[in-house]
Amino acid sequence: MRMPGRSARAGRLIRSPASLGAKLVLFMTGVGIAGAVGITLMLAAVITPSFDQLEAKAIAGHVERTRAALAEYASKAESAVRDYGDWNDSYLYMAHPTAKFERDSFSPLAMTNLGVQGMAYVAPDGRVVIARWLGQGGAGQPAMRDALIAVTRRVSLARAIGHSNSGRFYARLGPEVAAIGVAQVRRSDGTGIPRGYVLMARTITSRRLSELLQLGARIDPAIADREVTTPGHVTMGIAVPIRGADGHAVASARFSVPRDISLLGRRMLMLAVAGSTLLLLIVLIVLRRMIGRLVLRPLHRVESHMQRVRASGSMSMLEEEDRRDEIGSLGRSFNAMLRQLKDLREQVEVQSFALGRSESAVAVMHNVRNALNPISTILSQGVGQAPPIDRATIARAIGELARDDLPAPRRQKLVAFVAAAFEADDSSREATRSELRVGREAMAHVLEIIGQQQAHAHERPALEVCDVTEIVARNATIARYAPQASIAFSFPSGFHRALAARVILSQVIGNLFGNAAEAIAARGTGSGSIAVSVTETAEHVTIAIRDDGEGFDAETGATLFQRGFSTRAHKSGGLGLHWCANAMNAMEGSLRLESEGRGCGAVAILTLKRPAELAVAA
Repeated sequence: MRMPGRSARAGRLIRSPASLGAKLVLFMTGVGIAGAVGITLMLAAVITPSFDQLEAKAIAGHVERTRAALAEYASKAESAVRDYGDWNDSYLYMAHPTAKFERDSFSPLAMTNLGVQGMAYVAPDGRVVIARWLGQGGAGQPAMRDALIAVTRRVSLARAIGHSNSGRFYARLGPEVAAIGVAQVRRSDGTGIPRGYVLMARTITSRRLSELLQLGARIDPAIADREVTTPGHVTMGIAVPIRGADGHAVASARFSVPRDISLLGRRMLMLAVAGSTLLLLIVLIVLRRMIGRLVLRPLHRVESHMQRVRASGSMSMLEEEDRRDEIGSLGRSFNAMLRQLKDLREQVEVQSFALGRSESAVAVMHNVRNALNPISTILSQGVGQAPPIDRATIARAIGELARDDLPAPRRQKLVAFVAAAFEADDSSREATRSELRVGREAMAHVLEIIGQQQAHAHERPALEVCDVTEIVARNATIARYAPQASIAFSFPSGFHRALAARVILSQVIGNLFGNAAEAIAARGTGSGSIAVSVTETAEHVTIAIRDDGEGFDAETGATLFQRGFSTRAHKSGGLGLHWCANAMNAMEGSLRLESEGRGCGAVAILTLKRPAELAVAA
């Protein structure tokens, strides 16, 4: 049969749930998982906040750029209105409005050239001198003009200018949002008492806002006084308030920017986690291989050598490796132990020879005693048994029959009595002869035991084909004539052949019958039963001897086969079961005893090999 290779043996060692390799693999796997989780948390704690800060700075940059774009857009309206504010013609117009000024400087063409959609002159008392709003194509839009006038009344222009002579702010004009520039009306050189204000409005649309920011943006009429960010999976929504003259928002500029920094951070985190996990996995794989090579494989080599020593019985030394570590020390210590065991075994073999001769003699006497038990019982019964009819009574009956004057009825009764007496005497004699034949067979069995022991005192018993049923039947007298109790005995009929030394097997079975009879008597019931069953398999024959005696517990069962142990306080020796077990081993068989506990009886199970021709046929 091909032996498994080294890698296969090592694989079995690692895969076994109870092996050291499996425990190390589980431990390293747990360490690897814990390490991967720890590295992931550490990297997430380091990388994620850093990239969140970078994203926050990027968002702040977008907000500032949006504010700058809105401020620049409104500053153009302020720059245009400042030219009209510091202008002599405007200064004169506010004192004396003329149609010529309105036609030349307040015309749609002039407003188009200035890039504004609405203009208005407002007196210091808030009175609107003139206001105009141009739609597409240069047509006027009264609704938007009214909205512009409403802004001039709602907003404090002086506060919008502050300490300067001009200012700017955003305002809601109906559905539109416009950047409004306002300036005081003065002379061109900046002198003179201001005669009012001039306003110019430039609408800002979503399209115009997108052009300013260079990204998709829109004007949201929803009012929010603070910047609002709405994070998405790949984009970040940003809303920047468009503030009016009072500092509150009149609308919001909304746009979305890709979350490149956040995505980059997540990718870097995943890459770092994957890289560190892969590195940890490589380290664990290398560590596992090194442990298998430096620790598990040498240990498995020691284990395999121990199994070979156990199977062969040869105390061969383990091939030592030139290692100076703990594994090398283990191999040297193991070889030292094997050398000591070899020396001890040789000493035990020398000592056991003399002991074996003594034990063999004692065992033979033990078996002879078991075989003599039926003879002792038969003789005891024969000595103590009274004659069936008193001979003096028979003599008186015969003497009375000799009389000639005996009445006929009386003669008939006496004749019947004498005939019955002789018949009873014949039956008693026949029973005695039958018991003597049994005793003769038992005596022959004793002589056979002694002769077999003398002939094979120093030889291993030769195995032959034996009829197990015949051997069981021969030893049944040990149970049937047990002096301590009345025992019912049953065994199977038919032929059951097995390989054994016939005389030794007979002694073993007789010994077990004697033990069973003693166990039944120990119960104190005065009666019991012994049942024998025989089962056959393809290679073995199993004999089960079951009794309903006192049984034994598990603690006692572990010592039954020890030399010198006996469950009977009145007996000494304790060699019966010890010898039986050794005899069964010598016949290449086995013996074991089983019981469910005290008071539950016991069963002795003998296992023998089947003859080769029967095993092949099966």
